[in-house]
Amino acid sequence: MATYETFQALHKTLPSFSPYVAAPFLPYIALAFLSSTFALAFYFSTLPKDTLPVRETIVALIASTLGGFGVVALFCAIGVCV
Repeated sequence: MATYETFQALHKTLPSFSPYVAAPFLPYIALAFLSSTFALAFYFSTLPKDTLPVRETIVALIASTLGGFGVVALFCAIGVCV
């Protein structure tokens, strides 16, 4: 069974955290993703209504995904780490 000292020694030997995306790029990523979200939302609102809304669903899924990542990037850029 592992003890507290074992975990403490392991913690000291692990490398420090480094993010995949550098923090100075987060505002630009947020701007790009959220701008794309608003553009796709406008495009979605101008699509003709189909009986089988495949195109509408794809556009909505892409806009939703970009919006989600854009909001997280924006929060991280202003210092709210989520």
